[in-house]
This record gives sequence, structure tokens and C-alpha cells, in this order.
Amino acid sequence: MAARVATGGDAPMKPRILLVEDDPTTAAFLSAAAEALPANVDTVGSRAAARAQATNIAYALWLVDAHLPDGDGAGLLAELRALGLQTPAIAHTAARDADLHQSLHRAGFDAVLVKPLAAAALRAALAGAMAGRTPLRVAEAGPGQPGEGSCTQAWDDDAALRALNGERAHVDALRQLFLSELPAAHGQVMASARSGRSDALRDALHRLRASCGFVGAARLEAAVKTLQAAPDSDAAVDGFDAAAQELLSP
Repeated sequence: MAARVATGGDAPMKPRILLVEDDPTTAAFLSAAAEALPANVDTVGSRAAARAQATNIAYALWLVDAHLPDGDGAGLLAELRALGLQTPAIAHTAARDADLHQSLHRAGFDAVLVKPLAAAALRAALAGAMAGRTPLRVAEAGPGQPGEGSCTQAWDDDAALRALNGERAHVDALRQLFLSELPAAHGQVMASARSGRSDALRDALHRLRASCGFVGAARLEAAVKTLQAAPDSDAAVDGFDAAAQELLSP
């Protein structure tokens, strides 16, 4: 049975959601968007931490990153289902790979959300899963939503505002967090690219792509996509480096 939301007094308590996401910017966006349902959101950054939370706390929904630093979302879900836990679960990923999306559905996820996506689309998917409505096949950024524009400026304010329902203060706060994390992310990408560590490079770019979309870092997002497509290209590495340095420069 799925976890049921407890009630107290005359009003039901807010549903409690477990968010599994290791990227701070993406976690902040997803958590803030989900809390506006309204809901209470607990955030963890690894498969091990998620397992500990999910086996000790009754949640209304699990929102799980498909790729985690210590495993994958499908494996986590299989492990929890084997324990008899039937909480509704939604996967989220920055990958556009149709085969991956189908494998996540086969693993038992009620929906697959492709990052970045607007806060309203996220909330609709969460509400639908918790209400037991027909599972959503794939929800992803579409025309006019973050991640699909042709903007080549450093910051795409329109995309970021659309993602955050026009809340300028939320955009500014999320960008501050993004910029505080960017030096480490930039360093990881550059070190991985220069040393030929393809797995580490792929993982770093995967995390960075979604957070770029959420904050409207348009030129860097384009550079990330280019480097993902051509990880052995010196020009792609240089383009990524230049786009990141542009945002990091005072």
C-alpha cells in the first residue's frame, strides 16, 4: 500500500515527499517547486541516504534522480519494492535518451520527468502521482520552457522566470546558489576532459546541464550540450571553459 497522509484536527497534513538529488541547484529548484503544492520535502543526495529515509519514514511520494553518485534510481526503486514498500515514485533525469526513459518506466516509476522543466509541470506530475491518476509517460521541457530555447546570451531571464513562475527573487536566489557551485563543477569538467576520464566527464556534464536550464545559463548550457556530443573535441572543451569563465568573472 502507498503511504497515506496523516490527518490532524479538521485539516489534512501536507503530504511528505522524499527528493533524491545530489546537485544542489537542481535540488533547490525541485524542492521549492514541490513545497508550493503545498508539501513537505526531505532532500537526500545518495542512494544509501534515500534507502535509510524511505525505510523509516512514510512518504506520499518518492522523487528520484535516475543517476546517483552511489548507484541508480532504478536500482534504488527495485530495492525498496523488494522490501514491500509501494509508495508512488517518479524518476527525474537530464538525459533525453528514449531507451533510458522506457527502462525507468519498466523499472516501475509512475512518471519520468526530463530536466529542466517548469515548476508548474513538476507540480502537476507530483499531484497526479499522489492522487493515483493515470501514470504520465514522459514530461519534458517543451517549446517556450527552459532547455529548448535558441538564446545565446549568458543569462536567459525569460526561460528562468518561466521555470519559476515569474518569481524574480527565486531566480536570483537560485542563481546565487548555482554560481557558488559553479567553480567546483567547472573544475571537475575541465580536469575530467583533460585527463580523458570519460565517465567522470559524462557525470559532471549530466549534473550541470539541468542546473543550467533551471537558472537560464543559456550560453553555458549550449556549451555543455556541445561537449556532451563531442567529449574528445578540444574546441568543445575550450568553448565550455570560456562559457563558464564568463559567468565566473566579476
